[in-house]
Amino acid sequence: MPNGSACSTWQLYVILDREAAAGRDLGVLAQAAIRGGADVLQLRDKTASAQALLAEARRVLPIAQAAGIPLLINDRADVAEAAGADGVHLGQDDLPIDAARRLLGPGRLIGRSTHSLEQALAAIAEGADYIGVGPIFPTPTKPGYGSVSLTLIPQVTAQISIPHVCIGGIEAANLAQVRQAGARCVAVVRAVCAAPDPEAAVRQLKSLMKGTASAGSCV
Repeated sequence: MPNGSACSTWQLYVILDREAAAGRDLGVLAQAAIRGGADVLQLRDKTASAQALLAEARRVLPIAQAAGIPLLINDRADVAEAAGADGVHLGQDDLPIDAARRLLGPGRLIGRSTHSLEQALAAIAEGADYIGVGPIFPTPTKPGYGSVSLTLIPQVTAQISIPHVCIGGIEAANLAQVRQAGARCVAVVRAVCAAPDPEAAVRQLKSLMKGTASAGSCV
């Protein structure tokens, strides 16, 4: 876990998703998320070309850097490297972690999405710095995956030694359930990107995390 300590204090992981934002400027959303208290940002655009994603990353990265907030790129280790981003988040069908590590070097963060305990353990063996766990609830941003439900959270919490981020349909209305199941770090997409007031939404979510958490660790 070479970089695990870099994400061990995360509580709220905000994904800036082009589709969920529905035309909103992702730079403006990044600023709102930072003001609201996001601990880390991920830039995600599943349909963008490499050039378009790189241009967006280069626009959002200075905003994150000015606030001291990590910016990760979804799926594309090449774009993360070209943009100088803090790392990449890989899906199950993306590059192997060792290949991404060769591209990005030892100092960047590499996360892996996992949908079972077996995948979570495999990600550790591959050398992931942190893992995503989900989808906890059904979500339109992951139509190809069924919900893993709350039951996976205590299994991961008991057996996984690296930081892990619970994701999938999480919002203010169900956050308490996720926390009670053992999550100490959550990722949100539509709860922020589609919110009428994204800054207020982030602030509420962060307040709920602080109010129900005894420590600011996601391990």
